[in-house]
Amino acid sequence: MAEKVLYSAGEAETEQIAYELAAQLKAGDTLALYGEMGAGKTAFVRGLVKRLLPNCVRLVHSPTFAIVNEYRGDGLGIYHFDFYRIKDEDDLYSVAFYDYFDKGGIIVTEWSELFDYLLPEDKKTVRIEKDGETGRRIYADFGC
Repeated sequence: MAEKVLYSAGEAETEQIAYELAAQLKAGDTLALYGEMGAGKTAFVRGLVKRLLPNCVRLVHSPTFAIVNEYRGDGLGIYHFDFYRIKDEDDLYSVAFYDYFDKGGIIVTEWSELFDYLLPEDKKTVRIEKDGETGRRIYADFGC
């Protein structure tokens, strides 16, 4: 499958795009998110959680200070990492990042460009670019 280029006019549309793309994700997948501060990466994750964990009542927010937020329900876990404050691979070990691959859920990483070389080769990717104040171009590559 070729990269999809989608356009969002605002946060609600970014969540809706993620909601629709989430149907292509399954347990064991890694989704790497790329984009500058305020691009809409966390809004994208909100859309994923709404689709994949419809009974999850936990508020989806950026894990910048927690490093990882876990969302669970219906036999699936979504593990939402933020690499922004991670300095090196030792920091990833200290938050047990690699252990999450054995949990069978979906791993989603923000600021993936910082440790892209440590992510699985078969990862799915979403790059979000700002287009004006609220517009966003979303480049999604979910592979075959």
